[in-house]
Amino acid sequence: MSLNENELTLSKKLEGSKKKKSAILLLLATIGPGLTVMLADTDAGSIITSAQSGARWGYSLLWLQFLLIPILYFVQELTTRIGITTGKGHGELIKEKFGAGWAWFSVLTLVVSAIGALVTEFSGIASVGLLFGIPKWISISLASISLILITGFGRYTIVERIAIFIGLFELSFIPAVILAHPDTSSIINGIIGQKPFYDESYRLLIAANVGAVIMPWMIFYQQGAVIDKKLTEKSIRFSRIDTAVGSVVTQIIMAVVLILTAATIGRINPNVSLTNIQQIADSLIPFVGQVGGKILFSAGIIGASLIAAVVVSLATSWSLGEVMDFKRSLNSSWKEAPIFYGLYAAGIIISAIIVLSGVPLVTLTISVEIMNSLLLPIVLGFLLALGWKALPEKYKLKNWEKTILVIIYVLVCSLGILTLFQI
Repeated sequence: MSLNENELTLSKKLEGSKKKKSAILLLLATIGPGLTVMLADTDAGSIITSAQSGARWGYSLLWLQFLLIPILYFVQELTTRIGITTGKGHGELIKEKFGAGWAWFSVLTLVVSAIGALVTEFSGIASVGLLFGIPKWISISLASISLILITGFGRYTIVERIAIFIGLFELSFIPAVILAHPDTSSIINGIIGQKPFYDESYRLLIAANVGAVIMPWMIFYQQGAVIDKKLTEKSIRFSRIDTAVGSVVTQIIMAVVLILTAATIGRINPNVSLTNIQQIADSLIPFVGQVGGKILFSAGIIGASLIAAVVVSLATSWSLGEVMDFKRSLNSSWKEAPIFYGLYAAGIIISAIIVLSGVPLVTLTISVEIMNSLLLPIVLGFLLALGWKALPEKYKLKNWEKTILVIIYVLVCSLGILTLFQI
């Protein structure tokens, strides 16, 4: 090989190495909105819904957790694609394409879902505090103050990193399920075995699990987050990776919680109706340990509740800012965007007060998730409409994508209608 050929080969290798390094750096810079919203998706309400599923039906609903992975991905991928290519939030685009009335209707749907979600997050925090003898007014007050202070940095990336760090505490459910020693053959039989679709409570838990996984505030949040993070079209393929990884992680956590309660509570008392976090924790202790089990379970609930509270509150503030047209960015200070931060704090304070008034956590949680499944046809309807109308030509939905999204929409709508008739 000649000297010139050697130089050319070396030059190509260096160029390839630079491109690879650049791609890795862009991936690291892009990751965040998808992982954050997915960790928030596995919030206190979702965890309790999954726990109730495992306690009541063993491993029989485990199949649903894995089926929801691609559904979750396709919905949230469309959300990020719209946000990155248009540079506009979900509420803002609805206002632009369909009018202010429909935008307000969509945002009010979000507010209803958000308040319900925040109440369940604070209820989860209060219940964990009671496990360790901490009065709920103290635990909720500390959580509220922390959630408000977290936005005081004036930078989106800092808030995102803190939220992800908190959310990763949900992974503590994994060592907890290992301590519970679930039976592998029972898990496999539960996945592939006959399902009691004839039972009304089984169908309602299917609806609750769908409502626990695809929530209205997720769409508003992730679209607002990619804008606040200033992601460009160069980031789209890496944003898809971010969303895909998050979709898998959140459903693994849901599956782990279901297996944990199925292997413990479901084994000794399969017809139990869970009423609070303390009951779940107390039932797990004989299997996962008095100290270690309680700490692992509590860490998972706290991480899930706090990151979800951040995401839900931000989604609400962003969406209201989009329809009311006020400054709305975590890159602005409290002084620069007082209405945005004021609404964020107001949602947290109002929800905290509701919880301090006393509510039954598990019953409320299941009801909120069922409500989410009833609201989904509205939220997904607007998302699909924007996917058809708002995307630039280069990023238009392909026919196979449209087919998948329509199938998802029909399934979700059918489930919502079925739930409504059952209720």
